[in-house]
Amino acid sequence: MVKMAAQLGTTDIVASPHASPDYAFQPETAVARLAEIQAAVGDSIRLHRGCDFHLSFDNITDALAHPRKYTINGKLYLLVEFSDFGVFPNTAQIFERLLGAGMIPVITHPERNQILQYKLDDLARWVEMGCLIQVTGASLLGRFGDSAKRTSEELLARGLVHVIASDAHDTQHRPPDMKGPREWLAKRHGEEIARALTVDVPRAVIDGRGLPPVEVKGRRRKWYRFW
Repeated sequence: MVKMAAQLGTTDIVASPHASPDYAFQPETAVARLAEIQAAVGDSIRLHRGCDFHLSFDNITDALAHPRKYTINGKLYLLVEFSDFGVFPNTAQIFERLLGAGMIPVITHPERNQILQYKLDDLARWVEMGCLIQVTGASLLGRFGDSAKRTSEELLARGLVHVIASDAHDTQHRPPDMKGPREWLAKRHGEEIARALTVDVPRAVIDGRGLPPVEVKGRRRKWYRFW
């Protein structure tokens, strides 16, 4: 998977094993495994530690006690995955607590969640609070069905997408291919938007920095205004 990603032009991968009631996240084990893979593939691509953080009571409690345990590279940004079976009514309060503890939630693939597909206004409010939204690139191409594609396009139209990611799981059915989604974005929204969502904002997330301004038609704008 790493070699395929490199061949398709990807320079960095955030490995995101699940952190859930079924799968305990162990940062030390993740770092050791990543070091083994990095040694095997050389410097053709850079690997980073992360996890897909489930909003369970135990996870939230542990993250508030250890704010850098679950974040990407132990810095600011926290990949958050919602359950397919429900959304907590106090989600905004949970995000407030995470933000207050110095973690910036990045909501992963909401376009594929059948509940969040009908909660775009809630997603907009969470973005106003300071959260980010990550959409799976294959959703833009229709590979997760019509509903996911329509929701992706609506999120883009509303300026609610910050990162496009592969969410790769294997080399065949869900490969680490960002080339197609980036070309799709450039064709429909322009090269500036494509670069922002696949290069500049992801780089800031990996580095633990604030989001960069984006050059659009000769003018620099903050990320939330470049639409």
